[in-house]
Amino acid sequence: MKIKRITITIGCILLSVVCVAQRRQIGDARTILKSGKNLDKAEKLMTDLLKDSANLENPRIYDVWLEAVEKQYGQLNEKMYKKEKIDTVQLFTLTKRMFTIAERLDSLDMLPDKKGKVNLQYRKANSEKLMTYRPNLFFGGAYYVRKSEFDKAFDLFETYIDCSQQPLFEAQDLMNTDTRMGEAAYWASYSGYRMNDPVKTLRYIELARRDTAKLESTLLYAAEAWRMLNDETQYQTILWEGFRLNPHSSYFFPRLIDSYTARGNYEQGLAVANEALKSDSLNQLFLFAKSTMQLNLGQYADCLMTSEQLINMNCEMADAYYNAGTACLNIILKMDSRNHKKQIKRMYQRALPYMEAYRRLAPQEKDRWAPALYRIYFNLNMGKQFDEIDKLLQNR
Repeated sequence: MKIKRITITIGCILLSVVCVAQRRQIGDARTILKSGKNLDKAEKLMTDLLKDSANLENPRIYDVWLEAVEKQYGQLNEKMYKKEKIDTVQLFTLTKRMFTIAERLDSLDMLPDKKGKVNLQYRKANSEKLMTYRPNLFFGGAYYVRKSEFDKAFDLFETYIDCSQQPLFEAQDLMNTDTRMGEAAYWASYSGYRMNDPVKTLRYIELARRDTAKLESTLLYAAEAWRMLNDETQYQTILWEGFRLNPHSSYFFPRLIDSYTARGNYEQGLAVANEALKSDSLNQLFLFAKSTMQLNLGQYADCLMTSEQLINMNCEMADAYYNAGTACLNIILKMDSRNHKKQIKRMYQRALPYMEAYRRLAPQEKDRWAPALYRIYFNLNMGKQFDEIDKLLQNR
């Protein structure tokens, strides 16, 4: 019993010593803050206290720490106002730190007392105060975007957006009152995209849609993120949305066509091309995509018509000639060689100028035009031309 009493006494003495030391450091920090000098030392006194886990739930430490950082920010801001040279990065670093500290303090402020009641002592003052600093989170993010330091930019934009989820700013209803939320989310998504981080790109992508002026770019970042995550369903969904928003975009239409083509879904690819042509019936890219899908679907007569329309519009489009010539040759394959000899010969004659034009416009594509011309020359009994192609094929 006596040993137990001695142990308790020693414990009380040690606790008393710790409390005295803690109060002394807090007092020293407050003295420094009043002097307005060596403010970083006041901050260090508080961060040193927090290295002891026994102090982690003491709101007074966070309150003094916040004041120390705020006063450092104030001194820098005053120098900037006087047009003195300052460390801009430090200004944004201090801003971010104030929010981190204030949110930790608020989480302690929300803890119920022994009677189960919550008595918020710091929230109102800190919330109002930090709202005056919050724009600097946005401007800091923009600063880092210009510097191409996208990880730092993302961090500041995320802090700016996250305020809307913090109880500390509950009264401000930021998600409904802050008109910059969509723009901040856009730049956060952009930063994630530039970091090649699909998860960060998508984190605020829905909120970024509020910035309607940049919606096309937002959808591009989203599509690339889903592509990197190998989610084909989401990728195609976003591509469709972007395509409908702007059928003439150089990004959405070609990738939507490529996505369906890569999976042999030519019917859907043709549907995309037809949808695009509703917005611009003379667009050569849309018409070429349509002719290619028709060729892949075995709609050879339709492909030939579409390709001829393209050639009439642009006589230098090599692939339009290829599609037209290939359509002719595939039509021949469907004919009965015994009963349609004349029609077959006419179709070879029709294919001839298309494939020769393709050879002229795309001489490097020998693997495509040489076998086709070999077949055409052979069936039209063009001996000289046939011999030349035969040698080419033998020397490949």
